Amino acid sequence: MRAIVYHGPGKKDWEEVPKPTIQDDTDAIVRVDAVTICGTDLHILKGDVPAVTDGRILGHEAVGTVEEVGAGVKNVAVGDKVLVSCITSCGACRFCREGRYGQCLGGGGWILGHLIDGTQAEYVRVPFADTSTYKAPDGVPDEELLMLADIIPTGYEVGVLNGKVSPGDVVAVVGAGPIGLATIMGAKLFSPAHIVAIDKVDARLEAAKLFGADVVVNNDREDPLEVVRGLTEGLGADVAVEAVGVPATFELSAELVRPGGHVANVGVHGEPATLHLEELWIKDVTITTGLVDTYSTPTLLKLVTSRQVDSRRFVTHHFTMDDFMEAYDVFTRAGETGALKVVVTRD
Repeated sequence: MRAIVYHGPGKKDWEEVPKPTIQDDTDAIVRVDAVTICGTDLHILKGDVPAVTDGRILGHEAVGTVEEVGAGVKNVAVGDKVLVSCITSCGACRFCREGRYGQCLGGGGWILGHLIDGTQAEYVRVPFADTSTYKAPDGVPDEELLMLADIIPTGYEVGVLNGKVSPGDVVAVVGAGPIGLATIMGAKLFSPAHIVAIDKVDARLEAAKLFGADVVVNNDREDPLEVVRGLTEGLGADVAVEAVGVPATFELSAELVRPGGHVANVGVHGEPATLHLEELWIKDVTITTGLVDTYSTPTLLKLVTSRQVDSRRFVTHHFTMDDFMEAYDVFTRAGETGALKVVVTRD
């Protein structure tokens, strides 16, 4: 089979590799029907995730068809169409029993495309298949289901729920890329008074309006602090969400929040950011970090199936697997191409 293989910072290729096989009784082999590229994959290619080593197949999101299952798999059968979650769960350890699947101690967590071979391939081995896949609901196209593998649960859990978004809040989202847009979409479910999207790319700010932002700020031309304080009688945002993963955006998020507010960090950081405790210690501010756990996936599946959440909005480009390298190029140059999420299919 062929797969996207990482060969060190800045190096990857679509190349021939061995097809995966069952290694444990709880495994499933899934034929990948649709897959996407994540901003985290770009962080890996920048060298921000040193645990990813030369030879690793990238990718942690997929929709596919089960081709083979181990003897211990009970809930997934050959022929089932499934969503492959970005987070793998053993289902039995302390953290999995708490719903913190991202912190799994039993061999799960974020392992696909990280610690084991991932989904940007024609086939993928999924450990703990019973607790790490979700059967596809009838009537939901693959590409819509695919957005629930990572991006929508991440924005919803790590941004909206960790940030404690409530009705009437002013929510500032720093970064209007795919994760920022997922946060905006999730925040709308809680009826905030205003959602402020902050970015330096006008095309992304236009997308943010479509996803539910009612105020947009290009921080190359405007001061987001003035805008947010103008909406809040000078206090600052109730919730500030960092959705980029660089020091400047985290520090801006901490500046934007009001006393007693929440800063929810969603971005993947590859270098240190300054935490200004000399200013924050007196403000009763809560700062949360997190890797998505995907405990919200069953709820989000219901919302997508009932059209309460429109995951189609994320998909801007389509490719076949033979054009995987082109898909990476388009996604990497999102500021020029307008790419939000690309979908790569078998045919």
